[in-house]
Amino acid sequence: MNDHPGKVQDSDVIKVDDAFLRGWPLPMPSDDGDKEERGRVLVIAGSREMPGAVILAATAALRAGAGKLTIATAGSVATLVALAIPESRVIGLPETATGGIAPSAVDVIGTLASRCGAVLIGPGMLDEPAICAFILSLLPRLAETKVVLDACAMNVVRRQLQAVDASHHAQQKYVSSFSSPVLLTPHAGEMAHLAALDKQAVLDNPVEAARQSARRWNALVALKGATSVMAAPDGRIWRHEGGNVGLATSGSGDTLAGIIAGLAARGAPLEQACVWGIALHARAGVRLALRHGPLGYLAGELAMEIPALMHALRPDE
Repeated sequence: MNDHPGKVQDSDVIKVDDAFLRGWPLPMPSDDGDKEERGRVLVIAGSREMPGAVILAATAALRAGAGKLTIATAGSVATLVALAIPESRVIGLPETATGGIAPSAVDVIGTLASRCGAVLIGPGMLDEPAICAFILSLLPRLAETKVVLDACAMNVVRRQLQAVDASHHAQQKYVSSFSSPVLLTPHAGEMAHLAALDKQAVLDNPVEAARQSARRWNALVALKGATSVMAAPDGRIWRHEGGNVGLATSGSGDTLAGIIAGLAARGAPLEQACVWGIALHARAGVRLALRHGPLGYLAGELAMEIPALMHALRPDE
């Protein structure tokens, strides 16, 4: 146990390696299970400038084993996305003048979202104010749904913090709006922005930065990097080391978020989906580097490695 609640000891941090993953196996459907048993995932992402992000994330969710995929994206690119992923139902959402998802979109997909096992929001989205308003309207409908916030969608916590700072009530404290299971997936730069920290301070002590943010936001936090740190609000912390520099490429984070959402949809608790998602993403990069070299493989190629990696990490393999 940690006798100093203000500081995380090395002994409190769980190392994520192959042995640990085999000891925490992913839920598996029955041999005669149908796609409903494998779970529903909703990916809310993309914009007219970045339709590829939703394609990467949604494909990764399927590769991670989700049974039913629905995509909700900007109406201007919905047809393009539907053609790119024929396995998915695609819903076009109303857009703002600057290309974001309009807050009124919650009326279009709110009921659908509440019926999904996992919802991913954020990859490739524009118009931060509109996104934050949309998320704050949607979250109360997702009390029983696992939610992954990525990219621009994570700014909802920053906006809440700014609202507290701007308040004239000196005693007002930051109170997270997250009552449902929520995961945020920042890299060091995003963490510094979201938590109002210095980036170097995050890099110097990522474990403490993740731990404090998870507790403050009442959310799971995956602080991504060469060493990734995952923290839960109750103080549990996992650390994963691995991958390679090739993972630092456009679309890699979108793919990771999709992997996590797919694992959560098929029944993994959000913290397990997060830990496994980070590990699978890193191992996919290693496999691609062995075939192509450490630089130049594409984010879209990562998802294709996931099924075999999951199979190789089963306890009986």
